[in-house]
Amino acid sequence: MEILQLLWQEVLGFLGVTPALEILKSGDYSSFKTYDGIASLIYPIIPLLLLLELAVGLVYKKPQIKVYKVNFLIYIFNRFVGRFIAIAMVTYCLGLFSSYAILETTNTWYWFIYAYIVWELGHFVYHYLGHKVRLFWCLHSTHHAPEEMNLSVTHAHFFLEAPYADTIRTTVCILLGVKPEMLFTVMFIDGTYGAFIHIGENMIKDARFGFLNKLMLTPSHHRVHHARNPLYMDTNFCNLLNIWDRVFGTYQEEQRDVKIEYGITREMNSGNFLDVYFGEIVALFKDVVNAPGILNKILYLFMPPGWSHNGDHKTAKVVRKAYLDNS
Repeated sequence: MEILQLLWQEVLGFLGVTPALEILKSGDYSSFKTYDGIASLIYPIIPLLLLLELAVGLVYKKPQIKVYKVNFLIYIFNRFVGRFIAIAMVTYCLGLFSSYAILETTNTWYWFIYAYIVWELGHFVYHYLGHKVRLFWCLHSTHHAPEEMNLSVTHAHFFLEAPYADTIRTTVCILLGVKPEMLFTVMFIDGTYGAFIHIGENMIKDARFGFLNKLMLTPSHHRVHHARNPLYMDTNFCNLLNIWDRVFGTYQEEQRDVKIEYGITREMNSGNFLDVYFGEIVALFKDVVNAPGILNKILYLFMPPGWSHNGDHKTAKVVRKAYLDNS
């Protein structure tokens, strides 16, 4: 019975309904007007959309079941291995860097806009490094391995990625004066929207959202980010505001004549949990072992994926430039 109760609690936790149920049990419905109450109503939206997306896919016989299967295994693995690490890193960074903030903000609407722009900068930095540094790519590649886009991809992360991502994002925000309470609000909004942009074509076929495609990052932009097509590789690193992609030249819109191919360029079995989760680490280990000299071994750790000590580079930058030059 204890096992069944534990499983039931895990199901409720996945669905995100526990906070709302606690408020309902208390009978104090006015709590729904508070920040925590509103958050409790928003939490279940993405998990419920995920289940609806899967159901629609089953009806139309379109989902890649192996994608859902592997992402579910990743979710379970991460729940037990890396559950509290990211929270601990955020708390540590708050205490460590708060006294070094270069300016002081207040809880006003204009500083909130500033906070969101700063958060997006931190997100861009972490995300960019995740694609441009081989060691970090080993953590981030798990998220790019699925060969279909759907909401379950939200949960496809190596357990160490969240700690290093939140360390970078939190540090940038705190040093630039974002107050902790505002930071947590931004993190909640960004986390919710960051899950939504993984919605699949079974639910939303054309995810450009009309004129919004020019003003913000839409699911269409993020589908481009997850593509392995040469035109799309290593673009659209932002999460909601695509300002930094435009600033740093990594912005790319989805082209109607270039069909998105999801996944990573390494040959792999996307239905195999071990290959999805540890495959890039194994590949890096082999490259380091076979590389001649200490310097080349170190370079394999920090140079972009596709870099080679013999000069035969197949990095995203090289592949994309060759494609654009021949277009």
